[in-house]
Formats: sequence, structure tokens, C-alpha cells
Amino acid sequence: HPSEPGSSRLAPAARTIPEEGGRRSGLARSRAPPLGGRPSSAPPRLAALTDSERSGLQPQPGPQQPPRPAPFLEGRAALGGGTGTWGRPRQLQYPVYWDHLEFCDGFRKLLDHLQLDKVHLFGASLGGFLAQKFAEYTHKSPRVHSLILCNSFSDTSIFNQTWTASSFWLMPSFMLKKIVLGNFSSGPVDPMMADAIDFMVDRLESLGQSELASRLTLNCQNSYVEPHKIRDIPVTIMDVFDQSALSTEAKEEMYKLYPNARRAHLKTGGNFPYLCRSAEVNLYVQIHLLQFHGTKYAAIDPSMVSAEELEVQKGSLGISQEEQ
Repeated sequence: HPSEPGSSRLAPAARTIPEEGGRRSGLARSRAPPLGGRPSSAPPRLAALTDSERSGLQPQPGPQQPPRPAPFLEGRAALGGGTGTWGRPRQLQYPVYWDHLEFCDGFRKLLDHLQLDKVHLFGASLGGFLAQKFAEYTHKSPRVHSLILCNSFSDTSIFNQTWTASSFWLMPSFMLKKIVLGNFSSGPVDPMMADAIDFMVDRLESLGQSELASRLTLNCQNSYVEPHKIRDIPVTIMDVFDQSALSTEAKEEMYKLYPNARRAHLKTGGNFPYLCRSAEVNLYVQIHLLQFHGTKYAAIDPSMVSAEELEVQKGSLGISQEEQ
């Protein structure tokens, strides 16, 4: 389940987020650690499991400006078989990667280590893009059973930052944080959305220079998804109707890329619906996973599924196989 924002609560009245993403107690001064050099060609390290989500921020584009980078892997859960009601969502904290191929190879090694044949992937923003790239990377020997893409994109060129992607590793930490914090919208939002933004600002402060630079590099590096390699994977596209970092054109491009995908819309939620609208997002995730009841890759404990539901699902599977 998505991580909860900070424990502090405010009155239910709408709040205004200070400019440049300041926290309630004032924006902490960013300290620039020593510059982290580009890593050598050593083999990618194995991604480690953590109890906290390596979350990130989506900047808000200004009016009549190209969208800014929406950095960091915000969330991706590999839902395998488990003893819980809805399997065992695994929240990942991955090491510093500087290109998409390196990330995909590291994630494949993680699945091998966990002995997971296929997984359902949930990805938000950059996480959704990397989930698509991993599905594309493993299309000859599929490891992705389905995708849930939240506020995601399929082509990094929408940010118009491909020419600066190779220079992020040179920038000090305070400059990288300013790229993110300087593009938050400053306007009235409801308390839950304000808490989500505060939480993400805290997460930003916990990232070092190399982590910030690598995520911005992955976000802006010139790359796009090849849809013909993942057209057989069930997809649910989740997005919001209110203001977010993604333009309408970017959302429509996702719809065109996956014409048969299910669509899950949220009236509000901003850049971080999985935090401030977690109940709705969890409901959409469960609806997406219902189609796999009674199969090998069901993400729910079979004892929690009624016999009637299993019969309906088996009947729908039989019809789809006959159509194929």
C-alpha cells in the first residue's frame, strides 16, 4: 500500500503551499554535498528492499512552458503470491543507475533473487516509465504480467530536457533540489494534498546528490517506449483531472499507445494521488487485479475469493481464449 504522509494533521480548511515547496515549519536550507562523479562501468548492484518507499517529486510546469522533469521512481510494487489478502506488495529502493538498460538489468536480477517468475507492476511518473521499459526489456522472456501506470508517460522528450540530461551528474545537490522545488504550484489545496506535498519535500531532503542526479538523468534521457513489444500485457492507466505535471497531450499519447487499456480516473489528486487519494488508488489496483482471479498469477489469497467469483472469472478466461 502507498506510504502515508507525515503524522501531523491540520484543520480541514484549504491550505496554501508556500512557493518553492516550503514545509510548514519553513523550507530547510539545502546543503550541497561533494559532487558525485559518474560511476564506472561496474555491473549494476542488486536493488535492496526497504520499509520506506524511495519516493520522488513531480514538478509543476508553469503556464505556456514545456513540462519540467517529473523525477524519481515514485512507486512500484511487485505483487507476487503471498499469505496476505492481496499478496505481498514489495516497495523498492534502488541504487544509483545512470541509464535505463542498467536499471532494467538490476531489476531483473532482483526478481531472480526473489524467485519471482512474473509480477504485476505499479509505477507512478518515472516509475511508470521504467516499468514500461522493463516490460519492453524482457519481452522475449516476459517477466511482467500486467502494468498499472499512474500519472506516467511513454516518451521523455515531452520534458524538452534531453540536451541537459548528461550534465545533471555535475550539478551540486542544492541546484538539483531547486529544479524540483522551484516548480511546485503555489495555490490552495486540500489538507491531504498539502500533507502529501510536505511528505515529498521531506523525502527530497533525504536524497543525496548522486541519487537526485541519477533520477533526473533517467527522467530526461532521450528514450521512448516501443509499444509493439508490450502490446499483449494488460494495462490500466490511472490519471487525475486536476492540475499535475503531465500535460493533456502527454496523457492522450498514453491513451493512443495503449488503446485497449483500462482507464482509472481520479477527479483530484495532483501529482501524488497514491498518497493523498490512497483509498481510491488502492480500489483501482484491486479492480485491475480482479481479472487474474483463479489464475497462476492471482495477487489475492485464493481463500478470499468466493466460488461464484472464480466461476465467473474462469468463464471469461474461456471466452477470451476462444476469441484468440
